[in-house]
Amino acid sequence: MTHHHGTHQHGHQQTEPRDPAEFWEGFYAEKDQIWSGNPNDLLVREVTDLPPGTALDLGCAEGGDAVWLAERGWAVTGVDVSATALGRALELATARGVAGSITFERHDLNATFPEGRFDLVCAQFFHSPVEQEGERQRTLRRASEAVAPGGVLLIVSHYGWPTWMTEPRHDVHFPGTDEVLAFLELDDRWTVELAEVVTRPSTSPDGVEGTRSDHVVRARLAA
Repeated sequence: MTHHHGTHQHGHQQTEPRDPAEFWEGFYAEKDQIWSGNPNDLLVREVTDLPPGTALDLGCAEGGDAVWLAERGWAVTGVDVSATALGRALELATARGVAGSITFERHDLNATFPEGRFDLVCAQFFHSPVEQEGERQRTLRRASEAVAPGGVLLIVSHYGWPTWMTEPRHDVHFPGTDEVLAFLELDDRWTVELAEVVTRPSTSPDGVEGTRSDHVVRARLAA
């Protein structure tokens, strides 16, 4: 989610559209498929042992995680701002036979948020080059409020650029686990079960070997 796209087609030099829907529509319009369709490995690691229930996947993109969850018995609400991404997610869910277990909703999370409480709320790679100050914090706090009693909040975020990136943007701040927990302001009904940085091998689109670091925060709300 932190790929940088350079100049967009409408002739503006180096200016990204500030509207999230416009930005992400442009992002997905550039290729027929952006993501692999596979679930995020850290989601798999953290969720495999949880009993299936209801799940909210924020920023579901092309649906790899939502489909994986549905295949394991979860009833999933997948949310994204990009109608193009949601269309692809629905195609993937249909092809894998789990469309009946997933509700896809389009939200600009700065403006609207899905209804209800969920046994699992996932916010993965919730970075955007077009976010305004404080938007991510507000959205993640709102995500914590959508967790049902006994449920789990799972936040997976990039912790820095991959080592193979030769010209990373310097204006992007990657909050650490402590910072994420600080702005979540979780009260004593919550138990932080995990807050760690995971560094794994990563290969650039051009085949350069390196590593990338992501951090994982998993917190459980008292039943």
